[in-house]
Amino acid sequence: MIPKVLGLILAGGKGERLYPLTKERSKPAVPFGGKYRIADFVLSNFVNSGIFSIYVLVQYLSQSLIEYLRVSWRGSGLTRDQFITVVPPQMRLGETWYRGTADAVRQNLNLIHDFGPDVVAIFGADHIYRMDINQMLSFHLESHADVTVAAVPVPLREARHFGILQVDSKNRVVGFEEKPKEPKTIPQDLAHAYASMGNYLFNRDTLLKILEKEVETDSEIDFGRSILPSIHKESRVFAYDFPSQQLPGIKSYEDKAYWRDVGSIETFWKSHMDLLGPRPKLDLNNPAWPIRSGRYDGPPLKVSGAELKETIAGEGCLLNKCRVERSILGRGVIIHDNCVVEESIIMDSTEIKPGAHLKRVIVDRYNIIPAQEQIGLDTQKDNQKYMVDPSGIVVIPRGRTAQ
Repeated sequence: MIPKVLGLILAGGKGERLYPLTKERSKPAVPFGGKYRIADFVLSNFVNSGIFSIYVLVQYLSQSLIEYLRVSWRGSGLTRDQFITVVPPQMRLGETWYRGTADAVRQNLNLIHDFGPDVVAIFGADHIYRMDINQMLSFHLESHADVTVAAVPVPLREARHFGILQVDSKNRVVGFEEKPKEPKTIPQDLAHAYASMGNYLFNRDTLLKILEKEVETDSEIDFGRSILPSIHKESRVFAYDFPSQQLPGIKSYEDKAYWRDVGSIETFWKSHMDLLGPRPKLDLNNPAWPIRSGRYDGPPLKVSGAELKETIAGEGCLLNKCRVERSILGRGVIIHDNCVVEESIIMDSTEIKPGAHLKRVIVDRYNIIPAQEQIGLDTQKDNQKYMVDPSGIVVIPRGRTAQ
C-alpha cells in the first residue's frame, strides 16, 4: 500500500548570516545559480519525487517568496490532493511568531488533521541538494520507523558545526547532540559522523503525539534542539543515509552526497563555484532530475565579442567586449565593453558599465555598477564603500527596480 504523504516545507528562515542578501527577503527567497531561488531545490525534490501535496510555511520578510511561488509554482492539479499552498503564520496558539521549526508545525496541526496523511515529510527550504524522497520513504517503511531523519556523513573536524546523530549498526538513532565538541562517529566509518540534514519523515500519529503534548507550552521548540535529543527513547527513529540514494541522471564526477547549507556569504559563494567547470560537484544539467524555476519572458543570451571561461549565464544577458571568468550571471545582466568579472555572482537585471573590474563580488539584483569601478581588488578601498564579508567577498545589496 502506497502511503499518503503530506509535505510541510519550512521556509521562514531569517538568514541573518546572509545579510545583506536577506535585507528584504527571507533566506529561501534568495536567488541562486543564475535562474533559481534557494527554495526551488526542495520544491523540485518534492515534485520530482511525485509528492504534490505541499504546504510552504513562511514567516520573516515573506512577500518576495510568496510572490515568487504564486507566479512560478502554480500548485493546482487534477485532484484536490495536488497543491502547493503558502501558509503565513496563523497565530492559532496566541499572538506569537513561530518559535522554532517544531513550533511552526505545532501551530499548523490543523493542516495535518484536515489532510489525514499517513506520513508527514517535514523539510527545510534553505539547502542546495538533489534528493529522491521516495527512496527515503522506502527506507522509512522497510525499517518500520516512527521517524526517519535524513543524514549526511561529514568529516569529524566539521561535525561540531552540525546536529550529530549517533546510530547503531542498523542506523537506528540512539543519541543526538547539537554541535558537539566530541561527535560520535558512524559505526562503520570512524572518520565521519552523521549530520542531520533537517529533513524528517514522521508517521502522523507519532508527530501528533509529540506536538500535541507540547501544545499548551509557551516555550520555543525546535526539531534539532528540542525533539531529536530525546525522541529516540520513546519511538523508533532511524537515520537515512543520504549518499546511498541512486539519483537518476547524476554524472560520475558529481558529488553523490552534495548537500550545502548556504547559510553564510562564504558558503553561498562556494556553492556557486561548485556549479562551474567541466566536472562540477553539482551539475545543473540533469533532465532526469530538473531543478524547476520561474519563467523568464526576455530574449536569449547574446554574446558580442565577449570572452567567457567557466561561466554560467542566464537568459537575456547581453555580454559585449568583456571578459568573464568563473562567474554566475543571472537573467538580464548587461556587461559592457572592457569589463572584467572574475569569481563573482551577478544577479538579475544588473548592468556593469564600461571598464569596470569585479573580483569575488556578489551583486544582488537591479544594480548599476559605474564605469571604471573596481570592486574586490583593494580591501581597504572596498571597506569604505561596500560591505566586505570576513571571507573577503564583497556584497552589494539589492538595488531598486526601475519605475
